[in-house]
Amino acid sequence: MVFRLIQTLHIVFVLSSYVLFLMRGIWSMIGASIMQTRWIKIAPHFIDTLLLVSAIALAVIIHQYPFADAWLTAKVTGLLLYIGLGFVALRGRMSKTIRFMAWFAVQGIFAYIVMVAVTHNPFPG
Repeated sequence: MVFRLIQTLHIVFVLSSYVLFLMRGIWSMIGASIMQTRWIKIAPHFIDTLLLVSAIALAVIIHQYPFADAWLTAKVTGLLLYIGLGFVALRGRMSKTIRFMAWFAVQGIFAYIVMVAVTHNPFPG
């Protein structure tokens, strides 16, 4: 019961974080003023904190951990790539071409992370 609740919350946080990243990337590329609003600057940190807490809780509940279980190691590695490229995509210091390529690459990384999560296999296919 607790596992399913945390799992459901985790999925909600994953989707919320991803959709917000997707939209922020688009808004950033077109120079939308919404990127300067307070809630757009705060919400991702709040959602991502809840996402991380739910991920840790799930790992503890199922007794599987990064660097001990290959699929979770793959998820964490994918997450680090996601964060790094997401940072490039949303920062105005790079050219629009570089930012777009990073934003586009993040879409594939997100798909990989989801496939690993669903299959518990670092090489889903």
